[in-house]
Amino acid sequence: MQSVPIGIIGASGYSGLEASRILALHPHVELKLLGSDKWAGETAARRVGLPGAAGKLKYAPASQVVALARECAVVLLATPAEVSLETAAALHAQGVRVIDLSGAFRLRDAALYPKFYGFEHPRTDLLSEAVYGLPELSKPPAGTRLVANPGCYPTAAALALAPLIEAGLVEGPFIVDAASGVTGAGRKASEDLSFAEVDEDFKAYKVLRHQHQPEMAQTLGRKLTFTAHLLPAKRGILATCYARLAAGRNLDQLRSAFLHKYADAPFVEILENPDQVSLKGVTGTNRCQLAVATDGETVVVISAIDNLVKGAAGQAVQNLNLIQGWPETAGLDSLRGFHP
Repeated sequence: MQSVPIGIIGASGYSGLEASRILALHPHVELKLLGSDKWAGETAARRVGLPGAAGKLKYAPASQVVALARECAVVLLATPAEVSLETAAALHAQGVRVIDLSGAFRLRDAALYPKFYGFEHPRTDLLSEAVYGLPELSKPPAGTRLVANPGCYPTAAALALAPLIEAGLVEGPFIVDAASGVTGAGRKASEDLSFAEVDEDFKAYKVLRHQHQPEMAQTLGRKLTFTAHLLPAKRGILATCYARLAAGRNLDQLRSAFLHKYADAPFVEILENPDQVSLKGVTGTNRCQLAVATDGETVVVISAIDNLVKGAAGQAVQNLNLIQGWPETAGLDSLRGFHP
């Protein structure tokens, strides 16, 4: 099969780096463009150690990426939402398909953007065209021109709760408590994210104002309370999701709902006991581990993903595979965890 030219803009951030490493070894991909002002002019072999032809690529500055992207069939945007808005529109006008890893096109209601993202959405036409790509729940069809890649927290929460809601097994109130490694905040220097501040600490942040809350509510079709926490770890998300057991339902039905929903999902692993779900079971992979428990009243679902892989770059590659008509696991089935 002939390789397809793919680009990554924002290639020096954590998600962009992860996407670069995955796509450099993807059997159907020719990495054609790596965009980064920070590393402009340097090779990917020197900065990241990419192998072969991908390593010979030089990072292009932001002033050149849109013009260079004309040679690409698809471009992944690992850029902040404000940057993605402008860049996606320019690429879309050139006929280049886009998978956006920011929140720029995730919310269907443009009125939510000022509160949760701090800007008025200028392209409601693209917002309505964008396909939300959480493959286990909503696969983007082949040929999709604009994919909104889900956020990391919404991925963990939606995979945990959607099958139970869909089957009518649980009721509200719905609560999601989730903790992420520091890479979820992006690759930028700040006092709050320095080693001395984060190490041996654990705290909540953006309480009742996190930008992923409306995305979760949209995906699940339910109101919920979401609280994010910062883990003193590099990567990974562990989400604890709460609901009420619907009348007449039981644990076997809860487990069966997951097994049925994810029977053909190559990256979802259903475990017997929530105590078995762990970050080390998923870190470095595109997998999501899930397990459910109930005491007959309260339902608890624990999910774990790698925030940079299934929560970002890996899911973007999964969406790339789908819109290109490739096997869903291409480039992802050889990823292995970091432990032991």
